[in-house]
Formats: sequence, structure tokens, C-alpha cells
Amino acid sequence: MSEGRDLAARLRALVEEADGAGRFAELAEAWRRALVARAQARDGAGTGEAPPGRFGMIGDSPAMHAVFDLVERVAPAEVPVLVLGETGTGKELVARSLHRASPRCERAFQAENCAAVPANLLESELFGHVKGAFTGAVADRKGIFAVADGGTVFLDEVGDMPLDMQSKLLRALQDGEIRPVGSNKVERVDCRVVAATNKDLAAMCAEKRFREDLYYRLNVVTIQLPPLREREGDLRLLVAYLARGLEHELGREIELGEDALELLEAWSWPGNVRELENELQRAAVFADGVIGAAQLSPHIQAGAT
Repeated sequence: MSEGRDLAARLRALVEEADGAGRFAELAEAWRRALVARAQARDGAGTGEAPPGRFGMIGDSPAMHAVFDLVERVAPAEVPVLVLGETGTGKELVARSLHRASPRCERAFQAENCAAVPANLLESELFGHVKGAFTGAVADRKGIFAVADGGTVFLDEVGDMPLDMQSKLLRALQDGEIRPVGSNKVERVDCRVVAATNKDLAAMCAEKRFREDLYYRLNVVTIQLPPLREREGDLRLLVAYLARGLEHELGREIELGEDALELLEAWSWPGNVRELENELQRAAVFADGVIGAAQLSPHIQAGAT
């Protein structure tokens, strides 16, 4: 909380300095830089020499620098953000980075995977319920929008949200109002929404499988994450970073031979960074010393795509 007090004191000083001088654009930019610097400092705290990257994301490729610059620009704004990308590219990392570098950073960050919750329970997960609303509702329960009031809600796989829930989400975005399941009372909430999907929402709108008005409400700013195969030079950085994590997990050093690294670079990684992490975990289990080509999965050894 001391960090929050320090930032508040800096903001008050900037307001006093700018008051009456017509310098509020400068004030907003200074506040934006302070928030971003704080988020970057927090990401690198206690990790020793930080690997190339920003906002807790690893990468030094042009594609990732474009993502970092966009996150820095968009994070302090209050607009909804739609994060697009293939499975395993790090969409939730982007959402958390947007929250940490925003004025809402002291409030809650709540995430929900819309594809992982049964359709009949998703409304309760998002908006809560009252006691007796349905079988098993033995007490009032807040949904993630109420818990994250003043903070950020991350809706992963929003393209899998049922159409009837889409209309209720639209109301929450437009009016800042939610109604818990079984309640006749409307509650006011103030949440920034970051949504993510690997689906083509524009095509889904044309097919009437996603509400067009909700799409435009969510898609104020789009951040497109590149697949790992398009991040030139980043694979070795990620391998080094993930290997350090495995060393702590397994209690021994993890090293990869050049033959293994070349095969990893040749693979197309349809599952992206998540697939790479799983592959390294598997190889580390089977390797007694240095991870070589022989410890990699057969399809990677064969160079299949």
C-alpha cells in the first residue's frame, strides 16, 4: 500500500503544479509514465538480471516490441481492450499487464474463462447470485464483476459466450449495471473489461453467432499477439527463461544442447509458448544431464509440422 500512497502523493503534487496553468495534458502523460514505470519495476523485482522484454513478458523481436509499445500506450486508458491471438500466445499475461500499468492497479483483477464454465452457470460466475436462486445456492455470492469493482475483469475465450449472456454483458459494459441471478435489484459496478479470443469475432458477427453491438463495444482497442513462429530470435530467450524456472522446480541445473535448440527453432509451435513450456518440462524429466535432441518429443525430432 505504500506504493499506492507514494503514487497518490506524486499525483497531488502534479495536480497542484498544473492547476490553472492549462497543463493537464502534460499531467496525464506524466501520470501514465509513472504507472508504466511502476508496472515494469514490479515485473523485474527480485529476479536478478531481467531477460529482454517488458511487463513480465519475454521477447526482443520486432513483433513483441510492437506489443509492448501498444500495452504501454493503452494501459492507462479506461477503454475496453480486445486481445487476439492463437492458443498459448499469452493473452492473459497481456491482460494482467494492462491492469498493473493502469490507475486501477490497486484494485482487484478477476479472470474468467468463458469456455470453461457451463452456460447455465456463467451468469452466476460473472454477476453473482442470491440465496435460493437455484439448487445449491445456499448463500449470496458475488460474481467477478462485483469483486473487481474499481478494477479489471478479464474475459478469456469470449467468443464462446452464449448469445443470451452476450446481451447481459453488453448491459454491464454500456450502463455499468449487473443483476445477480435471482435478484430483482440492480447493482452498479465500475470495471474495465479486457476480453480475449482466438476466434474470428467479425466472421461470427456475420454468421449471427456473436452480437455485433457487443463486438464493437469490446473492440475499442485491439492487441494482436504474434504466434511464436513469427517471433524471430525469441525462442532461445524463452527457453533460457523457462529453464531457470524448471531449475527451481526440479532442484537441479537445466541445460540444452545446441542440437536440441536447433530442433526447437525448426518446429512450428502450433501451441505457442504453452507448448514450448510443456515440451521443456517433458524433456527435463527424461534428461539426466544436458537436454539433447534424443530427449525431445518424436515429432519434434522428426521435424514434422
